[in-house]
Amino acid sequence: MTTSTNKVPSLPSDEDIALARESGRRLAAIIGKGNQAQLCLYDGNEKIVLPMAAMRTLAEVLNQMAQGNAFSLVPIGYTLTTQQAADLLNVSRPYFVKLLENGEIPFTRVGRHRRIKYEDLVAYMAKRDAKSEEAMAVLAQQAQELGLGY
Repeated sequence: MTTSTNKVPSLPSDEDIALARESGRRLAAIIGKGNQAQLCLYDGNEKIVLPMAAMRTLAEVLNQMAQGNAFSLVPIGYTLTTQQAADLLNVSRPYFVKLLENGEIPFTRVGRHRRIKYEDLVAYMAKRDAKSEEAMAVLAQQAQELGLGY
């Protein structure tokens, strides 16, 4: 399972899914004990204690793996190239560049290259999804008014 921001995430194997399901369940039980809970790793005689925030992130990663989903961890403030951002939106790079040039997503220039903040891309995705949900609600309302049985 790839988690680097520089690589394309891959789907977990069936073995990974089963292991993630079990370990995620057990980690959720630990987290459920509150801030007193600790997850410790041992490297020989050295004990490594994970912070609660890391445990919650790990639990979410395991949850996604247990569902068979690919995932990627991206730090807040991370900047993307136009190709990386286009890949996340599942659109072509030329189409994505048009979105940038039309002012729909903020960007900065580094030399001749455009860079997009990950948080700005996520905000655009949320806005796009909200518009889509709104359009779906309007269509559903129209179908109800017309008695189409939806």
